[in-house]
Amino acid sequence: MKSPITGKEMSVGSEMRDMTYRKETYPVVFHYYKCEESGEQFEDEHFSELNFNQVVNQYRVRHHIPFPEQIFEIRKKYNLSAARISEILGMGTNSWRNYEAGEVPSKTNANLIQMISKPEAFEEYIEKYSELNEAERAKVLKHVQGLKSETCYCFDQLSRFQCQPDIETGFKAFEREKTKHLILYFAECLQPYKTKLNKLLFYSDFDHFRGFAQSISGLKYAAIPHGPVPNHYEYLFEALVEEDIIRKEYGVIGYGEVEQILPSGKIKFDASLFSPSELKSINYVAEKFKEMSASDIAEVSHQEPAWKENIEGKRIIPFHYAFGLVTV
Repeated sequence: MKSPITGKEMSVGSEMRDMTYRKETYPVVFHYYKCEESGEQFEDEHFSELNFNQVVNQYRVRHHIPFPEQIFEIRKKYNLSAARISEILGMGTNSWRNYEAGEVPSKTNANLIQMISKPEAFEEYIEKYSELNEAERAKVLKHVQGLKSETCYCFDQLSRFQCQPDIETGFKAFEREKTKHLILYFAECLQPYKTKLNKLLFYSDFDHFRGFAQSISGLKYAAIPHGPVPNHYEYLFEALVEEDIIRKEYGVIGYGEVEQILPSGKIKFDASLFSPSELKSINYVAEKFKEMSASDIAEVSHQEPAWKENIEGKRIIPFHYAFGLVTV
């Protein structure tokens, strides 16, 4: 970006700074351009969004306000349009649509959204408070009541990855379909060993967070001796094998048995699930590491402060380490 004062290219900087949102103050890694001659700092549209997203994400977590993808999933579960669910809840016509697009709900509306996420609570709300006519109420209730018997996740290995978004998930609710296709993408184009795949996932999520203050998958990552890995990654890969999305092949190389992750061939990677910025991060990471072996990428990941500062105790790696990535 060129300085509006001198017309010369500016340097990029970042520093810890407090920002205020809805009368509350939060620490963020503030990104800016600096005019070397004048000392003035400037934000472009991208840095403004990155800085703003950091403070808004923390506000959501503090006040238990659902993130846009969670709000979308609630509506999708009930098979309702944004306008209809807004009407049922007595919100403004475009309120729900705006919340899905990123607008932060009021605390009152956030509590209402969280409450009706459970079919039993939504059923009670419709019966007691909605102003739907009898035919409309019966139609909505029939679908909601059908969901009440489908809430057991006893045999769903991926349910363990569902948790409230925070800094350990990259301020993202677990994206079930995106995660499946993220893994499928690397299986299709790189056919990596498991060790390498774990690092590809780590770098994809952390690279995207670095640019937009939100991860892609909503997975948590732990520091273990071989580098950063998705927490409970064995359950993750096994679930995708059972769903016939990927398959494993076993082999032996210099340091022992290895697992290679391959596509099953039953489904293809669906790029439409991802935003342009997410695809950019995924493609960037694939290109960056495509020629690197599993042992080499593990060694590279050991240079990251994200790993160095969390390996003791094999701790979960907070996503603020994304701003200190040294490899990508």
